[in-house]
Amino acid sequence: MNIATLLVVDDEPQIRRVLRATLSSNGYDVIEAKNGQEAIEMAVRERPDLILLDVNMPDMSGLEACSKIRLSFEGPIIMVTVRNSEQDKIVALDAGADDYVVKPFGMGELLARIRAALRRSSSEEPLPKIETPELGVDLESRMVIVRGQRVHLTPKEFDVLRLLVIQQGKALTHKRILQAVWGPDYAEETENLRVVINQLRKKIEKDPAHPRYIVTEPWLGYRFQLPSEVPEKRSHSKL
Repeated sequence: MNIATLLVVDDEPQIRRVLRATLSSNGYDVIEAKNGQEAIEMAVRERPDLILLDVNMPDMSGLEACSKIRLSFEGPIIMVTVRNSEQDKIVALDAGADDYVVKPFGMGELLARIRAALRRSSSEEPLPKIETPELGVDLESRMVIVRGQRVHLTPKEFDVLRLLVIQQGKALTHKRILQAVWGPDYAEETENLRVVINQLRKKIEKDPAHPRYIVTEPWLGYRFQLPSEVPEKRSHSKL
């Protein structure tokens, strides 16, 4: 059985020591970073299985670090913070976090969240790739190439594209996409999804007004297909 490697990111040495001791005694390999920039470098170099990332750090916040780490890291990220408002949680999830733990927390709760995140991560099947002359999507490395140029997507844009690509050829309802990407409380927030779809089309479609990849299913939702598989009569641009 492989031992999972956890990257603990916190500017407080005492907190890092406590987490290292607890996590190590529970069978994990632990590596540490004391700031956001160091975390970004270690995420690329060490490829940990999970990152435990503090929000409140000097110079670079955990939220900013999370967004930058997400450009090249697909594994689970659990944010740790003293903030407990709904908006704070939304901001953390929008930055690319998979989970959110509020200080002070019990070690039992933290260990349970780590185990759950690792289970979800290890149970995933290999992610599909899209490779065409005009569009390349590598979900593992979170890279999107459009006509030979790398395109930057926001975390939400990438998460929506990721879901559509994984379910390639299937029509996904607005509600399903919203619940999967935004969470169960956002099933009716279709305007959020509409904005993200518009931005995605501007970034990956040659003609956003007549999309070939992200196709609208009228009154239902959206579907991702390669151009050769998209029937002309269903290439709707209406939202």
